[in-house]
Amino acid sequence: MLSCWRNLLIFFGTLGLAHSAHAHGIAGNRYFPGTLTFDDPAVADELLFDYATRQHPAEDGGLVRDNAASITFMRLLTPDVAFGASTTGIVRSRSNFPQQAGFDNVDLTFKAMLFRSDPHEILLSAAIRWEIGGTGNAAVGGDRPNILQPGIFYGKGFGDLPDSLAWFRPFAIAGAVTAELPTRNSTTIVGIDPLTGRFGPFATKLPDLVHWGFALEYSTLYLTDRFTGGPPKKEPLNQLVPLVEFSFDSPIGQKTAATANPGLSYVAVAWQLAGEAIIPLNHEGGRGVGFRAQLLFFLDEVSPLFAKPLFSSQPVVSRVEKFPN
Repeated sequence: MLSCWRNLLIFFGTLGLAHSAHAHGIAGNRYFPGTLTFDDPAVADELLFDYATRQHPAEDGGLVRDNAASITFMRLLTPDVAFGASTTGIVRSRSNFPQQAGFDNVDLTFKAMLFRSDPHEILLSAAIRWEIGGTGNAAVGGDRPNILQPGIFYGKGFGDLPDSLAWFRPFAIAGAVTAELPTRNSTTIVGIDPLTGRFGPFATKLPDLVHWGFALEYSTLYLTDRFTGGPPKKEPLNQLVPLVEFSFDSPIGQKTAATANPGLSYVAVAWQLAGEAIIPLNHEGGRGVGFRAQLLFFLDEVSPLFAKPLFSSQPVVSRVEKFPN
């Protein structure tokens, strides 16, 4: 835990390094879409609705099917620092056992932009998330203890490549690495007790966990005359972004759960709609193909209430200011 608090101090100490605000997840000609299996590198006013259905291993070793719907709200405090909250409702099904439903724990998040390069299409941000223990329903794992989740999120587009590699310019890579650090190492869950074989509450260990993943993205902007090869004249919105995400959950001392998630994202001026398949890459990643969808609203484009951060007189940078002719 001492190392965890040290990491938190380092994180908050870096907030002063952040640069000027940009709406959405844009660096130069590149838009980094909101990813679905991990957080994207953008720091902005956002409202997200997510839905996923998949079959995966439960803590007791069996297989369960979860239908989960979540909502996340993010609000800029300063031009480069945002605060957010999220919660998830889960309906959990399992053969020969009663269906369970409830809300998972509530999450609170601070996130900051650390570095941006428009010429080289780079975004780098960091966040700390607090899963508030005991705020959810025990039937779906919502009675876990407090969990701290520090993370790093990045995006790099290849639009700055020379003409000899022009075919590679539409591609970008985004990714994240997040630690999950419980404040105590055990909790009580509802499932099949491996010692008695009976269905009900039983104690289980909570190991430290590392969530990590990356996405390969393809921007169709680069196939049109909107791509100038230099500073853009308008935001790179209104485009389709095919992508495939790879997600990994690595409990310390246990096997990694891995999935591949191919999908499509369409981004408009005020919203983004995305969907992808969930394909397990190993037994720990699940059984059968699942599905995940997301609807994201850019709140600065939806309402004038989000024209400025809460604690700053500096407005979110407009398209005219950001992309001069």
